[in-house]
Amino acid sequence: MKQSLQLRTSQHLALTPQLQQSIRLLQLSTLELHQEIEQILGDNPLLERLDDPLDHSVRLLADGAINNAPAPGEAPPAPGQQAEGEGSAPAEGEGAEGGAADGDRPDTDWNEGSGTSSGSSSSDDEDGRPQLEACAITLREHLMEQVRETLLSTRDRALAELVIDALDDNGYLEEPLDDIHARLPEELEVDLDELRCALAMVQSMDPVGVGARSAAECLALQIRRMPGVPMVTRRMALKIVEGYLTWFAQREYSKLKKALDCDDEDLREVQAVVRQCNPHPGAAFASNVSDYVVPDVIVRRAKNGWAVTLNPDVMPRLRVNSLYATMLKQGRSESQMGAQMQEAKWLIKNMRQRFDTILRVAEAIVERQRNFFSHGAVAMRPLVLREIADTLGLHESTISRVTTQKYMLTPHGMFELKYFFGSHVATEAGGEASSTAIRALIAQLTGAEDPKNPLSDSKIAEMLGEQGMVIARRTVAKYREALKIPPVSLRKAL
Repeated sequence: MKQSLQLRTSQHLALTPQLQQSIRLLQLSTLELHQEIEQILGDNPLLERLDDPLDHSVRLLADGAINNAPAPGEAPPAPGQQAEGEGSAPAEGEGAEGGAADGDRPDTDWNEGSGTSSGSSSSDDEDGRPQLEACAITLREHLMEQVRETLLSTRDRALAELVIDALDDNGYLEEPLDDIHARLPEELEVDLDELRCALAMVQSMDPVGVGARSAAECLALQIRRMPGVPMVTRRMALKIVEGYLTWFAQREYSKLKKALDCDDEDLREVQAVVRQCNPHPGAAFASNVSDYVVPDVIVRRAKNGWAVTLNPDVMPRLRVNSLYATMLKQGRSESQMGAQMQEAKWLIKNMRQRFDTILRVAEAIVERQRNFFSHGAVAMRPLVLREIADTLGLHESTISRVTTQKYMLTPHGMFELKYFFGSHVATEAGGEASSTAIRALIAQLTGAEDPKNPLSDSKIAEMLGEQGMVIARRTVAKYREALKIPPVSLRKAL
C-alpha cells in the first residue's frame, strides 16, 4: 500500500481544567467548599477573601492579648478593608465576586436582630472580655471529687480510682473484678474482697447506678435508692429487673402477671418506677459536641407563594487582589502570575455558577413540591431527578451533585435536597403517591393508635388501601422500620 498524508476534521468532547473545577466545586458540601477555598487562598496570592470568617470571633494577638469582636454598638469593619500596602479595590474588570453581586444579595443582615440597638448601653461585663465556655467535667473527675471527700485512707482511694478507671462512658464496669485483681502486682497484697468493697463504694456515689456490671444491676441500684416508692412496688420492681427484664422489655405482660401474681394496676405502678431509671448513668458526662448543619438555601412564605433565597452566610466573597493585578498589567510580575490570574478568574466564575445552579435547582424543587411546603410531608408528590433535569436543561448527574449534601431550611425544618426526591406507589385511581407521604401517613396512624390495641402492619396496609394506596404489608414494615417505629408487640401498653 502506498503511504499518504491526509487531513481529517472531527469533533470530540474533553474535560478542560475549568470544567473539572466547576464539577468538583458543585459536588462539595458547604464545609468542604470552605476548606477547599482556604487551600486555594493559601496557594494563590492573587485571590483574596472579602468576608472574614473570624470577624465575629475572639482572636489571639501575638503578645497574648485578646482582641474581641466588634461590640454591638460598634460598626464592623467594611468588607475588603485591608492593611496598609494591600490593594483596597479590585482591579478594573477583575473585581468579580463569588456568588451573587452586592445588589442581588438579601437586604437582611444575619448578624442583627439580637435586640440591642446601636445606642443602648450595656454592663461592664458585657463590654469587657468575652465569657469563654468552661470545660465540661468528665465522669471520672466527678467521681474522683467524691472519692476525695469521702475516703480518708490512701489505699482505699487508690482502689476506688482503680475501679473508676475501668468504667466505660456509660458508667458500666464491663471488666470482671477477677481480671482487674489478676493484673495487680502480688507485692501490693490486694485482696479480692477489698476490690468488692471499693466497687460498692463507687456504686454508692452519684450518679445513681454508676459502677454497675449489667443493665439489671444498674436499674436495681437506682430502684433501691429511689425515694417515695412503696415497699411492695419496690420489691416487685427489683424482682422484675433482676429476673424478668427480658419479658419486661418485650412487654410480655401476661407472663409477668403470672410470675409475679399481680394485676394490671400493680404492674402499671412497677412500670412507672422502672421507666424513671436511667440505663446509662454516665452518658450525661460524655463530651459529645453537637454537629449542626448550615442551610445552603432558605425558603420563606411570600405574598405570591414561596420565596427561595441563597444563604449569604455560606457564600464566600472572593476577588482578585488589585495590587497584583496592576503589576500584571504593567508587566512588572513573573510569568507564573499570569497562570495564577487565570486560575483566580476561573474560581470566581465557577463559584458564581455553583450557587446559581443550586438556586435554580432549589426553585424548581419548591415549584413542584408546593403542597409539601403548605401542608407538610403527607402532601409530598413523587419526584425524580430527570424531571428537574429536563426542566432546567441540565444532566441528571448535575442534579445529583447539586442535591447531595446541600440543605434547605423550610418552615417544616431542615432537609437535604435529596429528601424531596423519592419513589412512588400506585393508587387505585391510576395516580401515584410519594413514598415520603406514605411514611408520614404511617407515622400519623401509629401516633394516633390505641396503646392497648396498636395497629399491626397488615392493618396499616388495609387502612392505606382504604385511602386508595396499593401497598403491601412488607412495604409497610420497611417504611415503619425506616421511621424507627417498633413493631406492634413492643408498642402495646397496659
